[in-house]
Amino acid sequence: MSVRKPRENHPASPSVALIGLGYWGPNLTRNFHALGALATICDADPSRQALAATLAPHVPFVTSFAAALARADVRAVAIATPAATHYELARQALEAGKDVFVEKPMALTVSDGQALVDLAARHGRILMVGHILRYHPAIVRLGQLIREGGLGRMHYLYSNRLNIGKIRTEENILWSFAPHDISVMLALLGEEPVSVSCEGGAYLRPNIPDVTVSQLTFPSGVRGHIHVSWLHPFKEQRLVVVGSEKMAVFDDSAKDKLLLYPHKVAWRDRVPTAVKADAERVDIDDAEPLSLECRHFLECLESRQTPRTDGAEGLRVLKVLSACQTALSAPAAPSPLPAPGAPTAPFFRHPTAAVDEGARVGAGSKIWHFAHIQKGAQVGTNCIIGQNVNVDGGAVLGNNVKVQNNVSVYSGVTVEDDAFLGPSCVLTNVSNPRSQINRHALYEQTLVRRGATIGANATILCGVTLGRYAFVGAGSVVTRDVPDYGLVLGNPAKRAGWMSRHGQRLRASDDQGIMTCPESGYRYREVEPGVLRCLDLDEEAPLPQDQRLGRLRYDAFKD
Repeated sequence: MSVRKPRENHPASPSVALIGLGYWGPNLTRNFHALGALATICDADPSRQALAATLAPHVPFVTSFAAALARADVRAVAIATPAATHYELARQALEAGKDVFVEKPMALTVSDGQALVDLAARHGRILMVGHILRYHPAIVRLGQLIREGGLGRMHYLYSNRLNIGKIRTEENILWSFAPHDISVMLALLGEEPVSVSCEGGAYLRPNIPDVTVSQLTFPSGVRGHIHVSWLHPFKEQRLVVVGSEKMAVFDDSAKDKLLLYPHKVAWRDRVPTAVKADAERVDIDDAEPLSLECRHFLECLESRQTPRTDGAEGLRVLKVLSACQTALSAPAAPSPLPAPGAPTAPFFRHPTAAVDEGARVGAGSKIWHFAHIQKGAQVGTNCIIGQNVNVDGGAVLGNNVKVQNNVSVYSGVTVEDDAFLGPSCVLTNVSNPRSQINRHALYEQTLVRRGATIGANATILCGVTLGRYAFVGAGSVVTRDVPDYGLVLGNPAKRAGWMSRHGQRLRASDDQGIMTCPESGYRYREVEPGVLRCLDLDEEAPLPQDQRLGRLRYDAFKD
């Protein structure tokens, strides 16, 4: 949100009207008063005046919001009222020419949130949302570590915000607790989720969930998990961030707020094994987050800079909250378990697909529209068989094989684990077919080794072997064997370079002949002409599980 310079003159010292002296208002009162910025306190309940006098002696108290806005010494308002009133009070304050600090959530609908952002921009006003964790020294330091690469590549985050405390009736637990964690996750990852899911339970009052679990999926493949509850036997405020190099734990209730765990996963005898390490304490400033948040607001009033948690940031959080609420209000139907002893299919088959009796399909595989798996065919676990795919009897597909639309895998073809067969690629089993001559006894064997990729519309002549992690460019015609990691292009296909296990082209080597994958950092070297080896991984082993979401790029061979 861009903020224009205000036209009228303001007092040299920022003066704030605190609106609402309920649950959170006293904390804001204490901090703004300590900073010398509190002009007045407003609460509709006159009995709160005694509390106000205790927290901020000699600061005027009013019961009318209009009276607070009318004061000449009030430059901004800080709203700490029930969430249902946030939009209307913030709107009135902005229209009265006041800068606004509003506690989370800034509104209860995305449209109202957008209206506040637009109104603040139109009037040249500061709009800041109270996402306090964004000002916590531990979260600020954690964000720096992630940006500097101290945790490696992000895998997933999860947060638990649990308590047996104040139970609200005007908002559910999702809207009360989760905004903090959503705000932090969006900031740490620097991206917004592409999908969310949310489930919960209402145990104390109908239709007001007391417990929710939300799942966020981000464009980078990172997932976030947020568990919130005010019906929990003990207080827990913990955020865990898991990276490829280190894991971070932020625990707001612990003495050491931020710890790093440099745990590793080593592959021993092709089995992933956890290698644990001692926690590393991260030094952080000992400052109250709320004080830092209030000070930041006052600094923004003076400098007219955009707040760290401005209206646009609050709107991003509001959009995620709204999507979670939609998922929470219309939960997916539960998947029933089969009755004891009932036969089950361990794989998914679309109703239009055919799987012949005698075909073998592994658990977790998916057979899509109009595909046909013939008798005698073998399909491994977790395979994806696209539309209009035919797998002949005698053909063998390993585990985690992806066969895109309009591909026929003929008898005599063996595809090892993790291979990718692009759309409409062609596999043959006879080198000199004639319609009038039966050559079934002359079928040749074609072998697609582990991790190989065949681009769209490529043709693989029978009898050849595509090496491990070989890459056949789209439209190429392969007439001879392709070495491990080989990149081949053209008709007939010729080797044009090398590809890493992650589908990245390996460029010029260093003075030791080592080429480094730009995605994974793994090193490769040509140990003899036409023979490439990965120096960091067992040639026979699959990729580590945490690296199986790497990008597959058809354009990787382009300059």
